[in-house]
Amino acid sequence: MVIRELLWLFGEVGYLGDGLPGRLEGGYWKGIALMIRFSNNVSLLRTSEIRDLMSLATRPDMISFAGGMPGNELFPTEEVDEIYNSLPLDLKRTAFQYGPTPGFPPLLGVLKEFLRAKGLPVDTNELLITTGSLQAINILAKVFIDPGDVVVTENPCFIGAISAFQSFQGHLHGIDIDADGVLLDPLKAFLAQSREKAPKFFYSTPNFHNPAGILYSEERKNGLIEVLKEHQLPLIEDDAYGDLYFDEGAARTARPMKATYDQELPICYTGSFSKILGPGFRLGWMLAPREVYEKCELIKQSDDACSPTFTQVLAYEFVRSGRIHPYVAKMRGIYKRRKDTMVAAIHRYFPEEIKWVEPRGGFYMWCACPPELDLMAVLRASIEKGAVFVIGKTFDPKGTDNSHFRLAYSHTPEDKLERGIQIIGEALKDALRK
Repeated sequence: MVIRELLWLFGEVGYLGDGLPGRLEGGYWKGIALMIRFSNNVSLLRTSEIRDLMSLATRPDMISFAGGMPGNELFPTEEVDEIYNSLPLDLKRTAFQYGPTPGFPPLLGVLKEFLRAKGLPVDTNELLITTGSLQAINILAKVFIDPGDVVVTENPCFIGAISAFQSFQGHLHGIDIDADGVLLDPLKAFLAQSREKAPKFFYSTPNFHNPAGILYSEERKNGLIEVLKEHQLPLIEDDAYGDLYFDEGAARTARPMKATYDQELPICYTGSFSKILGPGFRLGWMLAPREVYEKCELIKQSDDACSPTFTQVLAYEFVRSGRIHPYVAKMRGIYKRRKDTMVAAIHRYFPEEIKWVEPRGGFYMWCACPPELDLMAVLRASIEKGAVFVIGKTFDPKGTDNSHFRLAYSHTPEDKLERGIQIIGEALKDALRK
């Protein structure tokens, strides 16, 4: 009876022969017209092609360059086993419980020292543990964006950030990048014409960019900060890959902008354990000015109350014990070898019309194609032969780029990298001949 009464709330109700509501067919219950009204926020979302391709990536015969994630064989499972087994009983019980919204206090303490070593201003800003750095980006989007507000990003841009900003009805304007970072002249021109309705912030991934793999030069970072200061535009600095540099020169250049320019500009800095420990921990962080942090903490309270205490306890012990430093150093070596293997295979198998910038860290290579190339045909042919990648429009704020594609080398063992690149190279050559 209760079900029947509730169903009347959705409109005219029909019943089947047994007096029970019918089954769903084509968006309607058979016999019940549902009056579902979705929000405008939901209507603006688009599916991530990376997520759609992940089902293909799980095929045992598929060589995947699609997902930007570590290989399963690389995770520190033995170290985490040791950590958990050595925990005292009261701490194990704490790990199963709710925790404070800002984060597990011992983890906040060791994370502050981890970030301080990068030069980040942990004493004059506030630190918030988030459920992955994507939650930090979502929270910041909710803090800053009203429907119709303009948000400036790089083009290409991390798909998670695109989705987050669009979910709050932000209008995205992407500024092209080159090997050194965002192009300043187009950025200046756009901001000059947007003075009447100024954008809310600029979003950037300056260190080993996702998807482009680039590392901002010092000169470009200096220029960017000057432009943002002139227009009083806050910066969201996404630094999920900054610890995964391949040489010491890249390590120095990858110094966070917040570490250098914190006194000149409001900068909200986000980072993650996903790329340096494991995505399944679902732990990230945000370092932000107090006035921003206070709003963010309130939003997190309503989003999920707290990030997982269980994985926070494990991450705390992993950092506190010093295990994180040799582990990340080991991962740098593995990712560099995989990158080198991919670069050698690209030289061997890709047509000369395909251009790219060799990454100095991170997970990705970004390949540029002639505009007349049918990339979807290349992708289909590659999948048929057993290799998958992601086309550029996934990372375009307007969703139209058909002249780039992303290759992720982080997940694929070296013995499969060459064969996968050969498959893609043959598909590219076939498409260019047509």
